[in-house]
Amino acid sequence: MTDPLLAHATEYGRMYARSTSESFSVPSITTVIGQQPHGLDGWFGYMGANSLASDPLLPGILGSPAKVRQAVSRAAKAAEAYRDDAAKRGDRVHNYCEQVALRALGRPHQMKEMREALAANGEEAFAARFDEWWELFGVEPVAPEVTVWNKTVGYAGTLDLVARINGRTCIIDYKTKGTTRDGTVKPLDDKVVMQLVAGMKAEESLVDPVAGEWEPWQHGDSPILLAVAIGQTEVRPMRANPEVLKHHWWKFCALRRVWEMSADTVSAGTALLPVAPPSLPAAPPALQAVPGR
Repeated sequence: MTDPLLAHATEYGRMYARSTSESFSVPSITTVIGQQPHGLDGWFGYMGANSLASDPLLPGILGSPAKVRQAVSRAAKAAEAYRDDAAKRGDRVHNYCEQVALRALGRPHQMKEMREALAANGEEAFAARFDEWWELFGVEPVAPEVTVWNKTVGYAGTLDLVARINGRTCIIDYKTKGTTRDGTVKPLDDKVVMQLVAGMKAEESLVDPVAGEWEPWQHGDSPILLAVAIGQTEVRPMRANPEVLKHHWWKFCALRRVWEMSADTVSAGTALLPVAPPSLPAAPPALQAVPGR
């Protein structure tokens, strides 16, 4: 997707500025949500073990400790490589989805080029399924890739799409997903509800990033919050349950405070200081001979 012009990578995570001439001041929505622990230890272990087991060189290297170590090193990097490849695939899919919306709005677009990029990586099925969903649901885009800001809580983010579907305003977040063994798209993580509700609770939306011009957020009045899982076999939209939104909002606000405390801790200075060994006590004076003894 289009890299938000006001977003910056920092030691505190991704942060946003109010204009291109100002310094960043608030964390992104995804940075805040990232304060929640992720239990990926098992997945990383599985990916490493699976990579080692499927290494075609394995039968010929078992007698060489040096080659075994090299194979283990390759396996250890397998999870990171898989994650990076998935992120690149997600960017390509998001880019295509954005261009579809731009074309529908009559604005300049690169839809053909983005579809070709997917095809070059064997991923054109994502575009085909997305096109089917777009037509089936009669999506009417209003604002793709819109940057929003909340001053009260202190965060910003860029929403994938604001659209109208069947006459209702929808805030939409795309998630590129793999396919299960039964051919269905993999399920979405519940934390996407935090992402959507944070977008809904925005107070301003960006008009001009260079001038730093913002306007009151116009789409926060009871929109439908849609998480759209985009796979190669199907696209599955899921609506955030209105009955639970307040709980996910409170959790997001709590994570925002965690982020602030973490940032304060980092900026406070070095946490651990070296300790020198204590000085040895001075040696006692030599005993003097007592006269007459």
